[in-house]
Amino acid sequence: MQRVALVTDSASDLPPDMAAALEATVVPLLVYFGDEEIRANDLPPDAFWARMTTPGTHLPRTSACSPADFLAAFQRCFEGGAEAIICVTVGGKLSATLKSAQIAAQQLAPREIHVIDSECASMGEGLLLQVAAALREAGEPAAAIAERTVARVADLRFYVVVETLDYLRRGGRISGAQAAIGSVLSVKPIITIKDGVVEALDRIRTRSKARERLLELITARPLDRVAILHAQTADVEAFREEVMARSGLPPERVSTAVIGASIGPHVGPGAYGAVCLYRTS
Repeated sequence: MQRVALVTDSASDLPPDMAAALEATVVPLLVYFGDEEIRANDLPPDAFWARMTTPGTHLPRTSACSPADFLAAFQRCFEGGAEAIICVTVGGKLSATLKSAQIAAQQLAPREIHVIDSECASMGEGLLLQVAAALREAGEPAAAIAERTVARVADLRFYVVVETLDYLRRGGRISGAQAAIGSVLSVKPIITIKDGVVEALDRIRTRSKARERLLELITARPLDRVAILHAQTADVEAFREEVMARSGLPPERVSTAVIGASIGPHVGPGAYGAVCLYRTS
C-alpha cells in the first residue's frame, strides 16, 4: 500500500487532536499585530481571541504561507517515509497559499504531490482531509485519493453568522458596499463562500432568528458530515446538539473547531456557523 501523507494550512482551523488523528501536517499562515509577525501555529485560538479583543490592540492581518514553508513541510513528509502527498489548501481566490503550495510541489517534481484547492476555508479543508484520510485507510493510491477528494469540493458549503461585515471589508474579502448594507440595517449577516469567494448570503434582524436560519441552511440537504465553527461562542454545544438532532448525524460526524488566528481576523469576535459536507447526489 502506498504511504500517503496529508498536508494542509492553518486556515483550516484544524484542531490539534484532529490533526494528530489524521497524521496531517499543518503549515502556518502569518498573522500580524502591527509590525509584530507571528506564525499562526504559535498563536492558539484562546490567546488570539484574548489579544484581538483587548481594547486598543492593532487589528490583526494575515499573510499567506510561503513556498519555502510548504517545501520544508513536503520534504519532512518524504523524509518520514511518505511516497506521495495530498495537500488541501484554503481557497485559491481567498489566499495566495494555494499558489505557494503549487510552487513548492513543482520544485520537488517528479515526486508525487497533489495540491487541492478546497475553494473554501476553515474546516472546509478539514472535512476534505477527513475524506482523504478515509480513502487512504481503505488503501487507495494517492492519485485516486486526490481525484475523489477533488470531486467532493462541490459538496462543501460554508455558512457563518458574523456580528459585522466590517472585518471582512478591512481584510479585502468583501466589498465596502456589502459591508455598509449590513451596518446600516443593524442586522446579523450570514456569509457563505460561493465559487471560492466570500459573499453575504442573508441578513437577519436578530441573533435568535439568525441562529434558526443557520440551522435551516445547514440541514437543507442530507449531510455526510459537518464541522461546527465558533469564535469562542458560549452556546456552541447547544448549537451542535441541535444540528445533530435535525440532521440525524451521529456525534462522530459532527466535529467542533474554534476559528483561529488565520481566519479570525476576517470574521471577528462572536462569529459562529458550520462547514457542511453534503452527501453526493
